[in-house]
Amino acid sequence: MKINENEPFANGANPKKEQLGKYTSSDQGEPMTTNQGLKINDDHNSLKVGDRGPTLLEDFILREKITHFDHERIPERVVHARGSGAHGIFELYEPMGRYTKAKFLNNTDKKTPVFCRFSTVQGSRGSTDMARDIRGFAVKFYTEEGVYDLVSNNTGVFFVQDGIKFPDLVHAVKPEPDCEIPQAASAHDTFWDFVSLMPETMHNVMWLMSDRAVPRSLRTMEGFSINTFRFINEEGVSHFVRFHWKSLQGVLGLPWDEVQRIAGKDTDFHRRDLWDAIENGHYPQWELGVQIIPEEDEHKYPFDLLDATKIIPEELVPVQIIGKMTLNRNPDNFFAETEQVAFHPGHVVPGIDFSNDPLLQGRLFSYTDTQISRLGGPNFHEIPINKSIPEVTNNQRNGMHRMQINKGKSSYHPNSLGGGCPFQTMIADGGFHSYEERIDSAKIRQRSKSFFDHFSQSTLFYNSMDRHEKRHIVDAFSFELGKVKTVPIRQRVVNMLLEVDEDLAQRVGDNLGLQPERLGQPMTDDVPPDADPEHYYSTKSELPIAEAPSLSMATKLPADIKARRIAILTADGVADEVFTEVKKVLCELDAMVMVIAPKHGFVTTASGDQYMVDESLLTASSVLFDAVYVPDGGSARLLANHHAAIHFVAEAFKHCKPIAAAGEGVEILKAALPQTEFPAPGVSTDGDLLRFIEDIKKHRFWEREENPLPV
Repeated sequence: MKINENEPFANGANPKKEQLGKYTSSDQGEPMTTNQGLKINDDHNSLKVGDRGPTLLEDFILREKITHFDHERIPERVVHARGSGAHGIFELYEPMGRYTKAKFLNNTDKKTPVFCRFSTVQGSRGSTDMARDIRGFAVKFYTEEGVYDLVSNNTGVFFVQDGIKFPDLVHAVKPEPDCEIPQAASAHDTFWDFVSLMPETMHNVMWLMSDRAVPRSLRTMEGFSINTFRFINEEGVSHFVRFHWKSLQGVLGLPWDEVQRIAGKDTDFHRRDLWDAIENGHYPQWELGVQIIPEEDEHKYPFDLLDATKIIPEELVPVQIIGKMTLNRNPDNFFAETEQVAFHPGHVVPGIDFSNDPLLQGRLFSYTDTQISRLGGPNFHEIPINKSIPEVTNNQRNGMHRMQINKGKSSYHPNSLGGGCPFQTMIADGGFHSYEERIDSAKIRQRSKSFFDHFSQSTLFYNSMDRHEKRHIVDAFSFELGKVKTVPIRQRVVNMLLEVDEDLAQRVGDNLGLQPERLGQPMTDDVPPDADPEHYYSTKSELPIAEAPSLSMATKLPADIKARRIAILTADGVADEVFTEVKKVLCELDAMVMVIAPKHGFVTTASGDQYMVDESLLTASSVLFDAVYVPDGGSARLLANHHAAIHFVAEAFKHCKPIAAAGEGVEILKAALPQTEFPAPGVSTDGDLLRFIEDIKKHRFWEREENPLPV
């Protein structure tokens, strides 16, 4: 292998200015091959029937690449290793027989059992919950027709368009292979190198840089199927469908500074929040919605329904709400259930089928393959958390960890010794029948030109953000790229941002000391010639809308304060009404109220009553709460001279949280925030409990970020 001695960032050396714009590689001149030494002509496109047709099983290059990728890590998941799960039920609002014959979507009297697993993508099982990352949102329905898995993410799109590129994406975003650094983070060279050379990633990167990638809790996330599926009704009529999970807790994010502090205070913050909410009877709920597109409208829109890097804006195709999921029981054993649950988008029931989305086609092979390594063989379906309600009867036998004991001497079909059993089921009796789609096309490795617009929807996403959301996106790009050591990679990403929004590119570039440059065809020396065939930048589509309000989290605030964590800052001498009125009212609204004091044990009120302390200022932190109440009483004088109490209030203010103080409690606010004029946004100084509750519903007062205080 040829070593380039002028590599500008070797061993952390300070590069010379003239080297920064030069593309270098230690692998120049080496052709890409399969594991058998066969030179690869196209590593960007799987083998399909036509440029929009299904992926072919004969694509040995795709299968070799994904098989190797699926088996790289044992025993934890290659991706989505860090997970949290819960049991629940799904209830249907209205029968969907017009679109699908799936029985669980046509019986409003039945409560379908479910198991839901949330997860981060990048990190290992032991990584933090608080990584800036996409979150998995997978639901297993235990239906009367078998298991149905709806495997979603909390972003509406994905990074790549073809399953053959998924291993490359994950290799790039995982810890770098030479040093295994950084864990559960995308702020490093290899990920952004990949992004800067694959423009199709930009739309999902915009979601990743938004507050959706740093959710307040797993309960306050939306879910998206990303891929386009099919509904098939009893008459065999097909409609395209995308699935949505709409959180009834609202959709809430956190500021990046707070996220980093939470990661240090409580690595299990999201996992603990979900567990505690369910244990306290605050069962999280999501409504299931569908976007349904008739078969004849497949080519109606200026984007391709088969392109997983594109949303179908709700403003163009409204989401029809059809049911509700309630998570009401925590697992009895984390390993047996949450760790061993196995999802697969190919686990469907009659009435649900697949589209030719090339990302989905790759997923349909990959999931079963990876479970074989992770769960010790082909019998993972027999693990209790994965078992279907209908009895499994087929001719599959043996294999590692076989639990089912089959009787009889025939394990083949057709047979006469077993009476012809198990028999095939007629379609009319519920036998699964794949949708009959006529395909007549050449067998090629090629991407449809309808997939080449990489930036129009990225722009739509950015235009749809509220003011504070745009600010957070700028800050996120600046932070992430600021961690990238290779300056040409930073420059390429900033240049790509020009295709999204000029102001965004200028602001990020200014933070990085770079000037955005609009690059055109042909590609410059900064870009390897095969980075993305033919179109490094992209074509541009005219979207019928300039903004999509449904994309902004600012429009999705909750209607109540259920399961919000509220800190009451106390000490000896606290006013009695805190416990007789304030805590009582907040708890009646299903908030999770905790008494915080300088030390553990009990606090004594002004009248001499004693109440137990939940956390001390040594173990608690404002970043673990949604709001702070500072009560009246002699406790205020004590807390106003307590450094940890002052920091608690000041930090909550910095992170834009609702704060209320009553009587002498205002003195603590003045001590913690000497430069602040009251009243301030989201700060109540008259102890008005109703106003405090309304402020909590608003989640954060982001305007405070525009004049930040040092904490």
